[in-house]
Amino acid sequence: MRPRPVDLMLLTTVVLWALNLTVSRYILLHGFAPLAYSTVRYAAAALVFVAITVALERSLRVERRELLRMTLSAALLLLNQFCFVYAVDRATASTVGLILGSTPIWAGLIAVVLGVERLGRRFWVASVVSFSGVALVALGANGELGGDWIAILLALGTSATWAAYSLSIAPLMRTHSPYRISAVVLGMTWVGLLVAGLPQTADQDWALGWEVWALFAFAVLGPLVLTNVLWYTALDRVGAGRATLAGNLQPFVAAIFGVVLLDEHLSPLQILGGVLIAAGILLAVRRRRAAPRVPQAE
Repeated sequence: MRPRPVDLMLLTTVVLWALNLTVSRYILLHGFAPLAYSTVRYAAAALVFVAITVALERSLRVERRELLRMTLSAALLLLNQFCFVYAVDRATASTVGLILGSTPIWAGLIAVVLGVERLGRRFWVASVVSFSGVALVALGANGELGGDWIAILLALGTSATWAAYSLSIAPLMRTHSPYRISAVVLGMTWVGLLVAGLPQTADQDWALGWEVWALFAFAVLGPLVLTNVLWYTALDRVGAGRATLAGNLQPFVAAIFGVVLLDEHLSPLQILGGVLIAAGILLAVRRRRAAPRVPQAE
């Protein structure tokens, strides 16, 4: 059976999200300071979304009552970017990718705390299985190749803050397009990154070579811009259940890219941990097919 266009959209989204980890790791290893990278990347992405929104919708206007939610979302995204760039800076892309597999579990836990959902025994079993997998990934990471415990905690922070950010954004989708939300929220996030990352950005050596800048352009236009368009289009056509199954492949595809493209190493414990994380996700997804999807893009 030939794949439908929506299947190709989902596949492209997963591949771009997965490549983002490997590309960001390469960029940071070849001279970009973590916060300088995030500051310039988010500035470029915000400008792209502003241009798209103005061209399509002729306005960036947001209701005052929704501005507070967008500010909260931007604060969560800012924290997410701190965790992300420093996790990828300190640990391999494959290790971080596997730990990001816990994002759907974090989303469920946050939803329970906020009273958005009531989850049954299957989800709690899934949580134990997934976090057992995270523990094995952490134990299997060794020295320079795998990362340290601070990097593991940063990767967990990336996963948790992305889940919280996605849940905070979901209600805004009822009244605003993803273009307008991205333009405003990414713009706010960039302001925070600019302030926090000013010392690194000021000291950054910009003579990084065409390879790094080509990959930087990909990191902006692919994982931050194109995936937004593809993901929300696919979500509208096939629903959250099927899209979730496709999106949950991203961390494991990312681990494969890290091993193949950066010559990283996964220990047997990390592979076993990845299997447990995947098993936990499948258990949770079977219980929560109607739940809002938590996207993976960084």
